[in-house]
Amino acid sequence: MEQGAAHGRRYRWVIVGLLLAATIINYVDRQMIGLLKPTLQEEFGWSEGDYANIVLWFQAAYAIGYLGFGATIDRIGAKAGYAFAFVIWTAAHIAHGLVSTVAGFSAVRFALGIGESGNFPAGLKAVAQWFPPKERAFATGIFNAGSNVGAIITPLLVPILTIAYGWQWTFIITGAVSLVWLVAWLVLYRNPPVDQSAYVAPPAPADNAIEAPAIAAAAATTPVGAPPKIGWLAVLRMRETWAFASAKFLTDPIWWLFLFWLPDFFNRRHGLELAQFGPPLVAIYLVADIGSVAGGWSSMRMMRGGMSQNKARKLTMLLCGLFVVPIIFAQYVDSLWGAVALIALAAAGHQAWSANLLTLPSDTIPQNGIGSAIGIGGAAGAIGGMFMAQFTGWVLDTTGSYWPVFLVAGTVYLLALGVIQLLVPRIPDRSAA
Repeated sequence: MEQGAAHGRRYRWVIVGLLLAATIINYVDRQMIGLLKPTLQEEFGWSEGDYANIVLWFQAAYAIGYLGFGATIDRIGAKAGYAFAFVIWTAAHIAHGLVSTVAGFSAVRFALGIGESGNFPAGLKAVAQWFPPKERAFATGIFNAGSNVGAIITPLLVPILTIAYGWQWTFIITGAVSLVWLVAWLVLYRNPPVDQSAYVAPPAPADNAIEAPAIAAAAATTPVGAPPKIGWLAVLRMRETWAFASAKFLTDPIWWLFLFWLPDFFNRRHGLELAQFGPPLVAIYLVADIGSVAGGWSSMRMMRGGMSQNKARKLTMLLCGLFVVPIIFAQYVDSLWGAVALIALAAAGHQAWSANLLTLPSDTIPQNGIGSAIGIGGAAGAIGGMFMAQFTGWVLDTTGSYWPVFLVAGTVYLLALGVIQLLVPRIPDRSAA
């Protein structure tokens, strides 16, 4: 019995490990084209406009896919939904090695965006089902850290494979190897052993004896008597959905800024070339990884210490927003590593913020509408990313300086928290569970 109970206590963290691995793969696949941009531009003669259009198709598909996958995962569940999304994005990733035109790359990037948009709706749905409120931000922070790990692995792995096998086989090999995850997911993932219609744990075998109370607490997010299905339009009308979507619209673009524009900033401001980008970027994403986990742990620790769920979440998000503010001055720091430190602090603040923001739907929306809410918020974040890309390009063409861009980055988190407070003045307190 004791050995089985220990197994039950561990199982939901095995799920987090699977979500972490999938998110790493997601970000490796997403970033490879950026790293290979010089190679592909030289081979195919792309203009900057050609590359921008290819990126735009990915972002547009990501926004569209978030809307579709959110509702789909609410209908078919996290296990089938995640597998479906993974198959789409892996097939699209492999297909990159088979195309050679701007139209071809635009098409496979569009398909990649559709598939990759299922990552967070499915992952957050699984966390909402398996974890009680006080542990959700911590679990989310762990698997969300995969975005930083992917950002670190990509510049280390892809050049080696490209030199050895060529860029086409690099896409094919990385896609084929990642299918191991799909097998592991289908074999290891199971639905929580809880009667979700009654929200009580049935008699459980020994290996679920410890897990069951936590799962029952997770299920309690949906009040008894709630309808078995909540329509997408009904979720869209909720103030909680608009709070989440507004915050995603304002803050997700900052992470896109880090992913797509930091090399350009280091080149313009500090004269770095391609071979020199590695150490600063790795340092930034390592610190961001720490922030992702620490942000989730912080609100969990506060709730375990007796603080209300509402206060713990929002106080943590306030601190995270303050960590980002110093990036405003990064343009004017002459030291490379001084600028890296400010940007790393902001990246850690963003990831810690995201670990808590991503729990907002599961904190405030019935479980049968969580996927739809996450999809709406993810679409809003992707649309915000499109605006940020256009704004950044316009600012650089006009001023040649990143200062206005960093000014926006340093202030939007506090603005987003204000919007959340306005729309959701109190997060329901289920932290005692």
